[in-house]
Amino acid sequence: MKKLVVVIAFVMAASPALAISRYNSLSMSCQAARAAIHNEGAVILRYPSKRVSGMTLFDRYIRNSRYCDANKYAEWTTVPTRDNPRCRVLNCQDIDNLDGMFTIPDNTL
Repeated sequence: MKKLVVVIAFVMAASPALAISRYNSLSMSCQAARAAIHNEGAVILRYPSKRVSGMTLFDRYIRNSRYCDANKYAEWTTVPTRDNPRCRVLNCQDIDNLDGMFTIPDNTL
């Protein structure tokens, strides 16, 4: 029984479903960034901070709310890309940020 648990743990740890792609947003076009998000469901985009020299910012960007935790929803935001300093993409936001709205927006990339 212990061997079975150990084998299952190793299989789950090595599973590709746990991996998430990481991209430098400034090395891709806005269309390519949005296509990567759409094709993979969720990716991490990295880009340099405008305010702090040498600091890299990153976040997880998603196709729609199904890629968020139960207490979050997909909201539009922007990231800089090679051809667009304000490329529109979705990321997860807390439901508490809805400011009294009764329904969660159904945003999809």
